[in-house]
Amino acid sequence: MIEASLDPEKQEQAREYAHIRRRLFVGDLALAGIYVILWLVTGWSVDLRNVLLSVTTNEWLVVAGFVLVFGGIYFVIDLPLSYYSGFILPHRYDLSNQSLGEWIFDMLKGVLVGGVLGLIVIEIVYFVLRISPGLWWLWAGLILLFFNIILANLAPVLLLPLFYKFVPLEEDHADLVTRLIDLADRAGTRVRGVYKFDMSRRTKAANAAITGLGNTRRIILGDTLLNEFSDDEIETVLAHELGHQVHHDIPIGILVESVITLGGLYLASLVLQWGVVVFGFDGVSDVAAMPLFVLVVGFYGLVTMPLGNAYSRQRERLADEYALRATGKGEAYASALTRLANQNLAEADPEPWVESLLYSHPALSKRIAMAENYQ
Repeated sequence: MIEASLDPEKQEQAREYAHIRRRLFVGDLALAGIYVILWLVTGWSVDLRNVLLSVTTNEWLVVAGFVLVFGGIYFVIDLPLSYYSGFILPHRYDLSNQSLGEWIFDMLKGVLVGGVLGLIVIEIVYFVLRISPGLWWLWAGLILLFFNIILANLAPVLLLPLFYKFVPLEEDHADLVTRLIDLADRAGTRVRGVYKFDMSRRTKAANAAITGLGNTRRIILGDTLLNEFSDDEIETVLAHELGHQVHHDIPIGILVESVITLGGLYLASLVLQWGVVVFGFDGVSDVAAMPLFVLVVGFYGLVTMPLGNAYSRQRERLADEYALRATGKGEAYASALTRLANQNLAEADPEPWVESLLYSHPALSKRIAMAENYQ
């Protein structure tokens, strides 16, 4: 017997929640698009470039100053939407445990970390734009590939601890730790331990993951998962994550993402050359063309998102199959997925077009059915 079943009331809430989030997603896209286009057609980007050059001729500082003003104004404009989608909506649907002060502190940390990393990426792009105007897109793509590999290694030890507290799993979970380490060994995946992190400080949702590469790889379990799920259910959830390791989805994913990014950078190089003529920029490396660069890359990302999601759903399906083979516990996995749908307020059976365009995982109803039917 399946230990859990989909809660009809929660599924109704999940559909409402997903519908609202999709509308917010479209609203965010529209706001960002209008904002960027205004900077181009009004000449604000050229005006800001001229102001910055009157203060300093240092190209690195000019880029940083442009990012600060251009990004800072958008952050303020978008703040009401961020507040509604990140604080009001999760509380309305009883998903968040955060106070307003905690949410603001997390948001500021996220802006700081994301701002620093984003500035590094933009500075790299404009550096290669200056030194190699013809092939900048190729050099930028290769450098960003290396940057992503470094980030994947450092995230578990440098970035994630900024937001969560990680502690080794206690002795009262010794049997679970042994089972998970054994499962990892059988998958040929070396991990540096099993850790619990304090998801409950922020959310009622549950999750688990394997983070890092090489020497930083570790198993992490949300305390919400430990508190609500059985050991068999946790084992199957972790087996799914190990499926990604067995199939080398992380390095392959980085390569696939890098190829897609390279296509976007090449398209941006063509559009920037067009922008020099149409908007009168001083060359493809002119910082005043940054809004055009952002517009092209954003549009490209939106168009290619369904393709990326289709690829992701195929890899997730393979990971599900591995979890079932590795544990032989289809009933426990179906129960775990059902609990996740209820606890995370995830829509189990979205409309086909929504799944095709927006979902990186197969619909939960399909995943649950596969687990239930596993022999």
